[in-house]
Amino acid sequence: MPGTGAAAPRPRHLGRSRVAPDIVRGSPVKRAVGQTTRDLRRHNRTSVLTRLYLHGPASRFDLMRATGLSSATVSNVVTDLVADGLVAEAGLLDSDGGRPRTLLEVRPGYARVVGVDIGETHVQVGLFDWTLETVATATFPMDEGSPEPAVLAALVTAGIEEVTAEAGADPGELLGVGVGVPGAVLPGGLVHAPTLGWSGVPFGGLLAPHVAAPLHLDNCARTLGQAEMWRGAGRGAERAIVALLAVGVGAAVATGSPGGVTSTTSEWGHTVVEAGGAACRCGSRGCLEAYVGADAILEHYAGASGGARPGPSGTEQRVAALMAEAGRPGPAAETVRRTAEYLGIGIANLVNLLSPDRVILSGWVSAAMGPAMLPAVRDAMRRHTLNYLADATAVEIGRLGQEAVALGAATLPVHELLTAGGR
Repeated sequence: MPGTGAAAPRPRHLGRSRVAPDIVRGSPVKRAVGQTTRDLRRHNRTSVLTRLYLHGPASRFDLMRATGLSSATVSNVVTDLVADGLVAEAGLLDSDGGRPRTLLEVRPGYARVVGVDIGETHVQVGLFDWTLETVATATFPMDEGSPEPAVLAALVTAGIEEVTAEAGADPGELLGVGVGVPGAVLPGGLVHAPTLGWSGVPFGGLLAPHVAAPLHLDNCARTLGQAEMWRGAGRGAERAIVALLAVGVGAAVATGSPGGVTSTTSEWGHTVVEAGGAACRCGSRGCLEAYVGADAILEHYAGASGGARPGPSGTEQRVAALMAEAGRPGPAAETVRRTAEYLGIGIANLVNLLSPDRVILSGWVSAAMGPAMLPAVRDAMRRHTLNYLADATAVEIGRLGQEAVALGAATLPVHELLTAGGR
């Protein structure tokens, strides 16, 4: 997770102005001694709904095979989900020698959800249907450094009002509002985000009185990892590492399973890639973030070009201007080469430790620089990784677009609905 110094906590679910209890995350509940009929029904609904949500249309027979539930149980669950408006028929599937099977799918129109990206350079608010198709977005640039939490809370509120008004949606009827922050979220919505200069900021409490729908906060790298596994470049992977490259640098380790996705963050940006190297804002030296974070990239360019800074003011604009120069020999091209080398080393460390089958480069720096430096990143990764692990690991650019982090935040209320069996 970019620039944080704490382990990733569980996400928090806040009411309008209440300090919230923890949300229980993870795979559907398994049958256990003392489990009630209601618990079992929820488990069955969760199994069927999650299978349809994550893997797309399926017949009742497909659902029976995928979940291990009986034909009668699947039929009863589907009937309930259709009655609740969560699932609908999606046509017929031809069957060899038998009657055509009816396909079922989740209904995108069942609900809408908001995802919020609290970045180091902007606040982005996205309105999505509950299958995570974009309906409307609003982006607000912000002053870099240590923004006032109340100012950011006001931008979030304004963004929710803007996207719901554009779509004609009632803010109080949203499935929920998920907020991704570049830091650790503690009980009660307290946020530790060094990249924003925050330590124990009650950001959840600032937002809750102004948000009519259920409010969820979590680390943005972890939610992005979940989104890439659900809808992005991580689909089909058993274990993917999603690297979030921005001003801060973070990573999520996302693991797929039949019951869903588990995504946890790591302090990848503060692993050392050069002993006694460049100073990092965390107080150490030689951290990966001190070489591949946006500010570090621009600082190196300035040093290589005699103090020049590319483009206008604003970190994102300067990185874009740097990339416009990088197609010809000079300081910009050398900066991209150096960034790719250190990024490849950082990825190699993760691959040697965790043996993923996929590494996904996401975040706005990845979008700006990734396509140009991907071949060099892959080369550096291979040179610093054990051969058999490198051969089994693909390195790709994320596929979720400019709304990636906001979309990741939107997975929080969706995940809760899936875990609750759609209730």
